[in-house]
Amino acid sequence: MDVSFFTLRICWWKVLFLLSIFQDYLSSMLDCPPTCICSPTEIYCNKSDNGKFFPLLALQDTVGNGNNSNSIQDLFKNITSMRLEEVVFDCDCRIRWIQLWQQRGEAGLQNQQLYCNSNGSKTPLQLMNISQCDLPEISMTHSNLTVIEGDNVTFTCNGSGAPLPEVDWMVRELHSINTHQSFVYLPNVHSINLTLVNISRDDNSFVLTCIAENMVGMTNASVQLAVQFPPTILKLDEPERRHDTCIEFTVRGFPHPTLRWLYKGKEISQSDYVRTEMDIFQDYLEGCLTFKNPTHHNNGNYTLEASNFLGTATKTVYGHFLTPPFSEEPPTPTSVTHRPDEGTFGVSIAVGLAGFACVVLVLLYVLINKYGPRSKFGMKGPVAVISGEEDSASPLHHVNHGIITPCTLDAAPDAVVIGMTRIPVIENPQYFRHGHNCNKPTTYVQHIKRRDIVLKRELGEGAFGKVFLAECYNLSPTKDKMLVAVKTLKDPTLAARKDFQREAELLTNLQHEHIVRFYGVCVDGDPLIMVFEYMKHGDLNKFLRAHGPDAMILVDGQPLPTSGELGLSQMLHIATQIAAGMVYLGSQHFVHRDLATRNCLVGNGLLVKIGDFGMSRDIYSTDYYRVGGHTMLPIRWMPPESIMYRKFTTESDVWSFGVILWEIFTYGKQPWFQLANNEVIECITQGRVLERPRLCPKEVYDVMLGCWQREPQQRLNIKDMQKILYALGKATPVYLDILG
Repeated sequence: MDVSFFTLRICWWKVLFLLSIFQDYLSSMLDCPPTCICSPTEIYCNKSDNGKFFPLLALQDTVGNGNNSNSIQDLFKNITSMRLEEVVFDCDCRIRWIQLWQQRGEAGLQNQQLYCNSNGSKTPLQLMNISQCDLPEISMTHSNLTVIEGDNVTFTCNGSGAPLPEVDWMVRELHSINTHQSFVYLPNVHSINLTLVNISRDDNSFVLTCIAENMVGMTNASVQLAVQFPPTILKLDEPERRHDTCIEFTVRGFPHPTLRWLYKGKEISQSDYVRTEMDIFQDYLEGCLTFKNPTHHNNGNYTLEASNFLGTATKTVYGHFLTPPFSEEPPTPTSVTHRPDEGTFGVSIAVGLAGFACVVLVLLYVLINKYGPRSKFGMKGPVAVISGEEDSASPLHHVNHGIITPCTLDAAPDAVVIGMTRIPVIENPQYFRHGHNCNKPTTYVQHIKRRDIVLKRELGEGAFGKVFLAECYNLSPTKDKMLVAVKTLKDPTLAARKDFQREAELLTNLQHEHIVRFYGVCVDGDPLIMVFEYMKHGDLNKFLRAHGPDAMILVDGQPLPTSGELGLSQMLHIATQIAAGMVYLGSQHFVHRDLATRNCLVGNGLLVKIGDFGMSRDIYSTDYYRVGGHTMLPIRWMPPESIMYRKFTTESDVWSFGVILWEIFTYGKQPWFQLANNEVIECITQGRVLERPRLCPKEVYDVMLGCWQREPQQRLNIKDMQKILYALGKATPVYLDILG
């Protein structure tokens, strides 16, 4: 017998009770039964009213049978108390649910003495025994089912019990076409078939629920539908700048497809700088192809390929990240139409004038180079745009607004004091000074006799000449001899000697505990020599790498010996000393222009001083960007205004100090090590900064960010930075045992 002809009998008092319980939620106009007092959480009844006003619902103990039930606890989950002790029920199947509820201890019924009438006698409700009165049971042909999109499938649900249950499938939100067919097998089985036609992918993970219900209660069982279908790429956006740069995508497919990214036809390898980040929700894959600090080298077509065993989908998007630096549009060809009647005479005059002009320019150039004042860069101000026209061996432009040497020297107010156009010895140290006082007494440079200098071994070589470790006698009144570092000049021309003297006078005026000490010069014979303080542990960059986590990696073909990693307090101690040296340079109105760990030296007791012997150009050649023939710029340490306009100030040194902090807390890594020089120029000029090192405290990184403000006047004051770093360093003691 078809279930559509099976009539479910519902008593009027069942409806009345249900509506009374849920009146606050169903906005029912019916009232609580007259013999009861009702609220959303409590029911109190003091008369039996013939015991015929309770609904026919039930609890089910589902332990072990695998089915789920909508119990009184579920339906009446807001009811916390029922007082029914004054009510006497009729002992029949309609109050079976109350008996079950009392047995389970729901709503306080376990503490109440409830009774029912059976053949005129009053029987405790707990002892009521009625046959053919239980919750229905459900059996199904499938527990879980996997199908392919477009298939047809039939599910069968059998509900059995007494009284005979009504059975149905809950398919209200199902997308696939479905049909129902019902059968009743007396005395106690009701079966219903559900057929899905042309199954849709939108029904993947849909839970089909079968419900069996009689007057005792309701039971349900479920089957989950897994629909497999080929992948589709729903979204692939152009790159968007977020915290990192993201090509956002959305892919749908089941089983979840495998994703591959292709760049210019080649598969992209996942790394820290290009990686796929993805979340999975049901059969959707949503995420980003994430780029960390992309540059113009990353521009191009990006293809996403999604595949599973049912198929493959591809989609391509063009990613534009940065415009290539220094790109110039090729000149547009101009067509020239010659008039046949005007050719020869006009052309001859033009050629003659051009030749005369060339001769005049050549003569002027020769005269200027022979007799004119030498300006290192052929300009009269501290500002210049990067070009390839300079012929300096120094990576920086040492332009001065004044001369600290006597005013009788033949140099214009803009003349170069530190550094030479053709003689590269004066490239070091990278200091220049703003302003001067012509009334200042002449600086006297100490002269050291050549016989008092004994060379021991070579320390390095730069464009200017060589640096040696030497013993120097009669240099200190308290020591017979002492170790020094000497810098030699390999081109002793007259102009070189004049610039050599100027640099010596400049260095003599720089005297501070955190500036490498200059002792004097030796000029009696060749080569010319400058004598400096010797720092035992060499440059700070190599020292940091020797005391970092990668200390045993081969450096210069040899393993670095180490006594342990630098700690936080030691790093802060190093940074504070460099800041102190910078404060002194600022007080003397000097700008260094090449502040970096490679240009700081380390002595005994973790003593750090600022200095530059000029050999770092060769040892650390990858730190410099060559412009034109010889000019080398440390662009990874330079602020935007120095890169774009060649403007160097105390504030540009502050920017470089922020990069020094980054070097210290990465144990000497090269800034922007993952990028080429052209890419670094783009990153800096477009406002991007280095990321926080893994071991760097937030307070120190805040100092770095304060150094890297785009506007120079917004950068931290060097004195304030020194105070901050000193205060941070005082929190823990400085241990110097790493030096042995």
